[in-house]
Order: sequence, then C-alpha cells, then structure tokens
Amino acid sequence: MSCGVAIAASGAASASASTSASASGTASARAPESMVAKHPARAVDASAVAAPDAAGVVDPRRAFLLRDVFAQDVTRRLKVPAAEQHAYADRMEKALGEHMLGNLSGEYVVMVDRNANVQTLFIYFRATPADSWQMIGASPVSTGRPGEYDHFITPLGVFEHTPSNMDFRSEGTLNENHIRGYGKRDMRIFDLGWAQGERGWGKGGMSQMRFQMHATDPDRLEPLLGIRHSKGCVRIPASLNAFIDHYGILDAEYATLVESGKSLWVLKSDRQVTPWAGRYIVVVDSERKSRPAWAPAPGSKVRAKVPAGADTAD
Repeated sequence: MSCGVAIAASGAASASASTSASASGTASARAPESMVAKHPARAVDASAVAAPDAAGVVDPRRAFLLRDVFAQDVTRRLKVPAAEQHAYADRMEKALGEHMLGNLSGEYVVMVDRNANVQTLFIYFRATPADSWQMIGASPVSTGRPGEYDHFITPLGVFEHTPSNMDFRSEGTLNENHIRGYGKRDMRIFDLGWAQGERGWGKGGMSQMRFQMHATDPDRLEPLLGIRHSKGCVRIPASLNAFIDHYGILDAEYATLVESGKSLWVLKSDRQVTPWAGRYIVVVDSERKSRPAWAPAPGSKVRAKVPAGADTAD
C-alpha cells in the first residue's frame, strides 16, 4: 500500500500492507537474493555489546555504544545542541506519558518533529524510568506537505511498530515519473498501519491514511530531506534506514516472533539486534516559527533539480 493513500471508513482499515503494491515498492512473496548479502564490517558487535557480565547482568548503558555506530554509518546527520536534545527529550516524554507510556525505558524510541522548520528524526534511549532520555543521533527527514491532492499532514501521536502491519522491502523500480519512491532495492519500509491523518487539500478534515517510514529516491529526493515533501509518510535517508534495520532499533515485536520460532523473510540474516530493541515512533510538532541553524533546509540548487511529479512518489 502506497504511503498516504486515503480510504473510506468502510472497513478498508483492516487491509494488510503486505498484500499491497506500488510502482515504487512492493512486498515480495520471497526474500530477494540481495537480502542475504553480507553487511559491511561494523565497529560494534551487538552480541558482544549485549554479553552479560560475571554476575549474569547486561548493563543497559551499553545501549549508548550505538552513538558511535550512528556517527560512523549514517551519512546524513544533524549536530543538535545539548539544550535542544534535552528539550526534545522532554517533548517525547510528555507524548509518551499522554499514551500511558511514561515509565517506558530500556528500549530505543524514534521521534520525529514534523514542524516545517525542523523536519528531523531523533533516536533516544534511557536505561531506567528514573533516568533522562539521551539522544543517540539525529537526521533530516521529509514529512507530509499539504496543498496538493492526496497529500496528508503527517499525523501526531505515538505509533507502535508491530508485525500486525508487516514490513516489506523496496523493489527499487521506477514509477511513471522515473522516481524510486521507496528508495533503492532492498530498503525496508517500516509499516505503521492505518492512521487518522489531516487532509492537506480541499476543505481539509480527517481521513485514514497508510502511515509508513521509508527511504526515498537516493538521487532525486534524498537531497531534499529537511523540508516537507511527502504525501504524509516519513521519508528518511537510506543510511539511516539501513542503521535502524540492521540494529533492530524498532524490532522488539519482530524479535519476539523470531524467538518463538517464526521465520520472517523481511528480516536479514546478518542483522544485529540488541536487547534494547524498541517499537515506538513518536511524532511531535515543536511549533517553531523559524528554522534553527542546526536543521538547515536544502539549498535552492537542490530544489531546482526536482523533477515534475516527484511529490507523488510515495
């Protein structure tokens, strides 16, 4: 199911993303051969990081070792000042509390600021409820841009990443506008299911939209990350997609299925999931009126290269 598709409230919300297809990415009946390819060497071995000490305890503070891996592997990074990191941690904690998750700890949480002047994704972690949330890393994204038919404003809230809405992988094919809407082949589409989204066209109002987080065309659209440009989903850099996928940042419930003996083709054989895998994506709006220096927008030369029809890519 393509991102941001509106439906009538007649029961279509029970449709499964894994049975849907689009020109930019389609769920395959079997895993493509590229999925079993070896991942590049990493600075951190997840199994070693998660190894228990002499007392049989795994120190959750080791979860912060992924900061260095993020800095090494994610090519589109933002240098967020410490004061801003704390402010966003407070926003996230408030949003989690409003969803009865105020004591959440011991797992990674992804947060997105959909504000037009920010357009940023953050990854946070804390070991215990008494600790403060601390940032692992941040990257530019693109969320829903209103003003055109079938374009939603990215919904606010706390969204659970669960196999009930099974992820799939991009085929890397070109659509009619020569855009790889889900990114290059093998990129993972994190499917969050149906959500109530505000229509960004006509008289507005609310409709159900398919909410996903995914990579985008690496040549034509990834350079535009940092401004609103999608149909309602969250577009992320390919290197961030690979990082979240490889280390199972949002795979807590997928890992539970695997541990029960279930085989999931969408999960790569060489992934390294830590004990701190999470499941929540929090979307907030900071309501900023101006763009902070640490979250620069793409330049005019980049925007000038956007082909016609690119906004319909997802």
